[in-house]
Amino acid sequence: MGSHSIPPWYKQFWPWFLIGILLWSFAMGTTFLVMSIRSFDGMVQEDYYKHGRAINMVLAKQQRAADLGLEAQLAVDDLSGDISVTLEGDARPEMLLLELIFPTEDDRDHTALLHHQRDGHYVGQLERQLQHRWYLHLQPAGQETAEWRLTGEARFPAQGDIVLTPGLSQR
Repeated sequence: MGSHSIPPWYKQFWPWFLIGILLWSFAMGTTFLVMSIRSFDGMVQEDYYKHGRAINMVLAKQQRAADLGLEAQLAVDDLSGDISVTLEGDARPEMLLLELIFPTEDDRDHTALLHHQRDGHYVGQLERQLQHRWYLHLQPAGQETAEWRLTGEARFPAQGDIVLTPGLSQR
């Protein structure tokens, strides 16, 4: 008979391979858990029913903008942050509120107040330079609830004027 001895477990390949898989899965699970806790995306609305009911109010504002024949041309100077809006139609409020909404991170959203200069021309200032894609809402400022709203979408830095319309689909 031959003397064939089996080495101890810690000198064999398979126990270390299985322990390695377990350690790797634990490390990856912990990493993903930490990432999910730290990076809350804010996409889920807790009061979804309230937001759903508000859709009808938004549609009414957009319909009112269409009834007034409103349309706006928006220009943004990428270096200085100056905003210029030309509003066409039957409305001339003293101030406009421009909401810049980032599609995925609500903490990046911000607003700009635009002051009427003359004949439907409004000017304002951005706090910082914009990059990437943004949703835009333009409505009268200084009112508790705006009467109308224009909407649009832009990618910054912009390559020209951005058109804001009532946002209703043409049927």
